[in-house]
Amino acid sequence: MKSVELLFLLFIIVTFNTGISNAQWIHTNGTYGLDVRALATSGTNIFAGTYGDGIFLSTNSGISWTAVDSSLTNKNILSLIVSGENIFAGTWGNGVFLSTNNGTTWTTINTGLTDSNVTTFATCLFNGDSANPYIFAGTYGGGVFLSTNNGSNWIEVNTGLTNYVVRDLVINPDGTNLFAGTDDGVFFSINKGTSWTAVNNGLTTRYVYTLAICGTYVYAGTTTGGVFRSTNNGNSWTAVNNGLTNTYIRSFLICPFVGESSETNIFVGTGWSGVFHSNDYGTNWMQINTGLTNYQVDALIISINAAGDTNLYAGTDDGVWRRPLSEIITNVENIDDNNPNHFSLSQNYPNPFNPTTSIQYAVSSREFVTLKVYDLLGREVATLINEEKPAGEYEIEFNASGLASGIYFYKLQAGSYSSIKKMICLK
Repeated sequence: MKSVELLFLLFIIVTFNTGISNAQWIHTNGTYGLDVRALATSGTNIFAGTYGDGIFLSTNSGISWTAVDSSLTNKNILSLIVSGENIFAGTWGNGVFLSTNNGTTWTTINTGLTDSNVTTFATCLFNGDSANPYIFAGTYGGGVFLSTNNGSNWIEVNTGLTNYVVRDLVINPDGTNLFAGTDDGVFFSINKGTSWTAVNNGLTTRYVYTLAICGTYVYAGTTTGGVFRSTNNGNSWTAVNNGLTNTYIRSFLICPFVGESSETNIFVGTGWSGVFHSNDYGTNWMQINTGLTNYQVDALIISINAAGDTNLYAGTDDGVWRRPLSEIITNVENIDDNNPNHFSLSQNYPNPFNPTTSIQYAVSSREFVTLKVYDLLGREVATLINEEKPAGEYEIEFNASGLASGIYFYKLQAGSYSSIKKMICLK
């Protein structure tokens, strides 16, 4: 073959392969062969907890990873959660570890914890007290534990809980509804875990592996029955499995405010069929596995880097995989404007910011206006406007001094108009 023809062929191959790589899941460097059980984000940092190999950190959207577990005495990581500047890691065998410096050092925090196998966490701010959030820890045999002082000590909160193998915990944004998924169904608490009530009507399988809350919907992922949905805090459940080819659900991700304003996008990771996506609250599902070669998906998160690029990450038993969210949801970057000529919500400035930023908006007629800020999980963290406004242009300052670094969304609602934009707090 002539050299010119060979160069042309190589060009075609490289171009073709590049096109494919930009439209599919990518296996991130440095995580090959790792059994990733948990993922978490703190600002633009991404943490991956593995079973047997400790914790890894990526500061560049998963392009590379570094082990951050030199002081971690147990490397069997089952769960991770970020609360403010604190990172909590749940292990199999040594309870909870805490890092206050992005994983550089870790300290055991097990006072009061009577079960050393920590499967899951949930956290919520009560009364806006960001310095002392409620941290809930679910264990494999000991039930649920609560800390109100960043893990310095734990108390058992199991009254009414009849099964102590807790697979997952979720809590709604205002902290009023707490759910526990166990080996004997779902339990519900309205008093921060002080007491629990079984809520299993309609669940055809009681082995609940994962849970999620999306607005007024609660989702339960089971090992043999797929996804169940409740609209009444678990008092009744209905299976929503249309399109799911695997009923072993191992992870949920609620992706708020991405897509049309009437949509909320939900992702599930399954035991052996990869990732599925729904944009109609779980009524229908579509498999999104292009490029993914490992189909056991134990963790899902989204993360937005400093440039504003949004990626979906999947933790599998062969490392972490990344895919741009814009490939799945076509209008990630612009979630906006029922009538931009009359109503508008501008991009905050500066962005990224630390800790204050300005938000401008306009209304064309007298309307009741709300402007609220949410975190990546859809939890409301601030209400900036909640009153009637005459027509006009406005500017308001948002101070995030009490919040952690990270990605946030702000939503303007004025009559029938709504608009949502994202912003990045970097401290």
